[in-house]
Amino acid sequence: MAAYKGGRPKVEWTDREWKQFEALCNIQCTQIEICQVMGVTDKTLTRLLKEHYGESFSEVYEKKSADGKASLRRIQFDIAKKGNAAMAIFLGKNYLGQSDKAEVWQ
Repeated sequence: MAAYKGGRPKVEWTDREWKQFEALCNIQCTQIEICQVMGVTDKTLTRLLKEHYGESFSEVYEKKSADGKASLRRIQFDIAKKGNAAMAIFLGKNYLGQSDKAEVWQ
């Protein structure tokens, strides 16, 4: 007689699910949001990432979210180049250390 193995079946992802995970990282979803969309717990996600990438969530997320950040930055610069003053001001403040404060010289 075979021994009964209890519990839920082990979750395994297909290539389609890995692409979805990477797309969620790309648009900066949080770990909680990724787990909810993918239908897994944080423990299961951690196991899957260790098995697939050999790394933790934070290590994988840092790499997979970088493309999304670069795309967003590219879009912002394109908007500023097209004459959007608000975006140009935002980028100046965030990347060039500019501010609205007037310096008073004495």
